[in-house]
Amino acid sequence: MKTKPEKLTVFYDGACPKCVKDRRFYQRLAGKGGELVDWLDINGKDNLLVSLGIAPEKALTELHIQLANGEIQSELDAYITLMKRVWLLKPIAWIIALPFIRPYLAKLYHQRVLKRLKAAGRL
Repeated sequence: MKTKPEKLTVFYDGACPKCVKDRRFYQRLAGKGGELVDWLDINGKDNLLVSLGIAPEKALTELHIQLANGEIQSELDAYITLMKRVWLLKPIAWIIALPFIRPYLAKLYHQRVLKRLKAAGRL
């Protein structure tokens, strides 16, 4: 018997057009499963982030999620968890998790995020 995934919270940058676009894309792919994801715009939520143990500057440069049990995941762990919930994205989650691919993707991810923030004057 398959167990239903528990609800989780995704902390995302609502001031980032690409982040908003990615959120909508995920919700479309997730369908009804997308109802199990709460999306929280991190802008103006520094006190909440700190109370959860997330540095606000890290929240801008890395995706963070909170699982139903309160555990916080960040960066590629967060992406992998999200992708595993959508059958179409599961193969990508598996590839991202490979030990010889993961470090390269993490570096590329950080470079792109920093470039985006600098270009927007937010870093």
